[in-house]
Amino acid sequence: MKRLYLGLYYSIAFNMPRSERPFSFGAKKLRGFLASKLFVKAGKNINIEKGAYFGSGKGISIGDFSGIGVDAKLSGKVTIGSHVMMGPEVMIYTSNHNYGRDDIPMIEQGDSEMEPVVVGDDVWIGARAIILPGVELGKGCIIAAGSVVTKDVPPYSIAGGNPARVIKKRFEDE
Repeated sequence: MKRLYLGLYYSIAFNMPRSERPFSFGAKKLRGFLASKLFVKAGKNINIEKGAYFGSGKGISIGDFSGIGVDAKLSGKVTIGSHVMMGPEVMIYTSNHNYGRDDIPMIEQGDSEMEPVVVGDDVWIGARAIILPGVELGKGCIIAAGSVVTKDVPPYSIAGGNPARVIKKRFEDE
């Protein structure tokens, strides 16, 4: 049955209009329904946008009122909390290429073990941000557009840059 849902997602729902367009033809509901059948967990009122790629959906969890942005790409074990906003073209990776040997080309060294990515509740990830393997984004943090996140970001922090670093805290008492 999962193959059927996957086929429907990538052949029909993947290319339907963006969710908030006047003539979206139920795209948000259809993509949300299909994601609920493919993901490990799919909360209520989720928004999977046009062009969002997540492979088979295996290992992905998304909380209530969260979204995956237009043309976003997720792979591997990704846990997204509740009330998460994700801009367009965000990329979340859970594995990398091995490169530790010099006697064979890197392309032949295979991939590293998967390291899950965890996105806390109430997080905002800006457009074209890249989240690398093993990163945890704390509750309430903001990731600036175009950032490359290589390390954990503490709760209620604003991080940006390449590599991303904490720029400031959202609240004075943090």
